[in-house]
Amino acid sequence: MSLPLRQFTRRRLLAISGLTAIAGLVRVRMVWATQGPASYTPTWPSVDQHPPAPEWFQDAKFGIYFHWGVFSVPAFANEWYPRNMYIGGSNENRHHIATYGDPSAWPYHNFINGARDKAGNWVQFAPKLRSAGGNFDPGEWAQLFADAGARFAGPVAEHHDGYSMWNSTVNEWNSVRTGPKLDLVRLHADAIRAKGMKFIVSLHHAYNFTGYYDRVPTQSDPSLRKLYGQLGRPAENQLWFDKLKEVIDGYQPDIVWQDFNLPQVDESQRLNFLAYYFNQAVAWNKDVVTTYKDGLNNRGSVFDFERGGPADIQHPFWLTDDSISSSSWCYTVGIGYYSLNAMLHALIDRVSKNGNMLLNIAPMADGTIPGGQRTILLGIGDYLKRFGESIYATRAWTAYGEGPTQMGGGSFVQPREGTNRDIRFTRSKDNTVLYATVMGWPGSTLSITTLNSGRINLSTLASVQLLGSTAGSYINLPTRNQNSSGLHISMPSAPFSAPAYVVKLTFSGQIPALGTAPVPTGWARITNGATGLALDSGGNVSSGSRLKQWSWDSSTNLQWQLVGLGDGWYRIVNRTNGMVADSWGNNANGATCQQAAWNGGNNQQWRLTSVGSGRYQIINRGTGTALDSLGDSTAGSSVAMWSPNNSPNNHWTIAAI
Repeated sequence: MSLPLRQFTRRRLLAISGLTAIAGLVRVRMVWATQGPASYTPTWPSVDQHPPAPEWFQDAKFGIYFHWGVFSVPAFANEWYPRNMYIGGSNENRHHIATYGDPSAWPYHNFINGARDKAGNWVQFAPKLRSAGGNFDPGEWAQLFADAGARFAGPVAEHHDGYSMWNSTVNEWNSVRTGPKLDLVRLHADAIRAKGMKFIVSLHHAYNFTGYYDRVPTQSDPSLRKLYGQLGRPAENQLWFDKLKEVIDGYQPDIVWQDFNLPQVDESQRLNFLAYYFNQAVAWNKDVVTTYKDGLNNRGSVFDFERGGPADIQHPFWLTDDSISSSSWCYTVGIGYYSLNAMLHALIDRVSKNGNMLLNIAPMADGTIPGGQRTILLGIGDYLKRFGESIYATRAWTAYGEGPTQMGGGSFVQPREGTNRDIRFTRSKDNTVLYATVMGWPGSTLSITTLNSGRINLSTLASVQLLGSTAGSYINLPTRNQNSSGLHISMPSAPFSAPAYVVKLTFSGQIPALGTAPVPTGWARITNGATGLALDSGGNVSSGSRLKQWSWDSSTNLQWQLVGLGDGWYRIVNRTNGMVADSWGNNANGATCQQAAWNGGNNQQWRLTSVGSGRYQIINRGTGTALDSLGDSTAGSSVAMWSPNNSPNNHWTIAAI
């Protein structure tokens, strides 16, 4: 080949897939993987060139992982039991003293090595394979995940407690040397890949030495100091990297997911991890994913919302990890679960907003997956088996959806069941099919207000179909009409029961462009793109009072009218007190936005700049800065002013009431 080597640095050679002899010459046909450098160095400019979300990941949509380990043995409170048992007076501490003894005499590592509780029972994390007479069957787990519709799955390889679930040479506190005497990560990796799923490992060990065990007395034994994160920062930082390297080399994960507190790990070690993993992936000829909650960035990795997601479409592609239970990530006695519809509707919502969902389950210490969790997983799988064409391998559309139920708005936002007026959109990758998923049977007519005649031209709409009760079956919906209030589709009597229903709109060419929604002339709700909270006056307050945000409750405090002033400027008037939004002329980033009686000044005039997906920046005429939530999803938090930017904190939707 005559091409210089530098022309290959932006793409990786995957394979030589064919040879053709022409006139005595050999012509080589190349097949390439996704774009990315041929090698990485441990610097941000280098690792930031890594494509964060490969196509297979964007196609996958749904994954499963599980909090299962030593902390599952006490089955009390939650997975933070190892920490909280050492906090005097806590529920865990009182339970531990009553059941096992004082932590000074009955420490956490007894759950690893094995010991008797006060009742004389032997207590240890030591699940046995079913083939050895136990209840743990990794193949059965993998089959359940496949039946649930997961496209990637895997274990918590190490939680904050410092116990490695693999055959570690750098950490003697592992599942091969102690307890089960099994390489649990290997068993899961093999079983999950045998079912055609990608393999994810999650590692939470950054917090092991940065705060989790800060109540544990200093240990004299060097091995116990390793378990309890007491080796000192240089050694702990090296151990953090060495554990990751072992998992990467030993199991070639497709996804390495990491929990919080990465900024407390030396930046050099974070970069070593990224460069090492990405270089190994080049050698393996496969596309991999790293995720983060903090300490990395979305140029080379995927941001993860814990128990939540954005209120609107967010770019680049993102992930949420959520749990099947509101009370704990690991199994506890009496654990409760979210409903099937809440979990499934959360998945549909997150996919519509350009994200994936990683769902956590909580197996029992002996390897049993409780029936209540199985029921929810199989319910999700039944839906995806029937209607998966509207989920898998789709992409977010221009608008995520419509309806009264607010879903998302940041981290730690619980999944909510939608209604038959909540609709979420996805589209085919070739942009010729639009799916509208309704979270309940709509009745005799399905009205989609987003598709009104003022926003979209439906002249190329070739067919409208309801996805049938079995995969690949359809019910034609030939009667529909479009007007200024929406697209109205005549529906049959409910032909089958499902947690949600999908209408497929197929176009003769590309889906037409969606226009900007008109500004409501009456009272409206102004909602932040990051927090999902509504702009709030606080009621009958004095002039100069700050504007804030609040959960939507239909109060007139949350209702506003945008009164046109000409030339694209508006005054924003509150329904309760009649005052208007006012910047008070403070153009500093973070300045509090206030309210006052209308005086006609530039500080009280605002314009709307569309940022797509029905969202706007609301920019002040006097300061040039925009309304901003600062990302604070606490009801009652102040609304500030900030330079217009791409953050959803700076973006708002305006919906007529």
